[in-house]
Amino acid sequence: MRTGSEPVTARSALRARLWLSIWGAVWAIVGTTVFALVGRPGWAAACGVLWLVITVDLAVIVRHIRQGPHYQPGPDVPPYRPPDVRP
Repeated sequence: MRTGSEPVTARSALRARLWLSIWGAVWAIVGTTVFALVGRPGWAAACGVLWLVITVDLAVIVRHIRQGPHYQPGPDVPPYRPPDVRP
């Protein structure tokens, strides 16, 4: 819900999230490989699951970046009135 207190020049942190996910994916791949080589299958599986989650997150991030900017109401659009009943 738009309240009118948002910054006019707000930007998405998708690029930072992309690079942090790439950094995490590198470490998850290294962790999976190293733990598999030293005979720690539990830790290798944990790193493998983390690698899978990071890969899905990377796909979502890339999709959002490729979608491009979306319409955001400008300063001439008044903020929405808050609902009268709050949960």
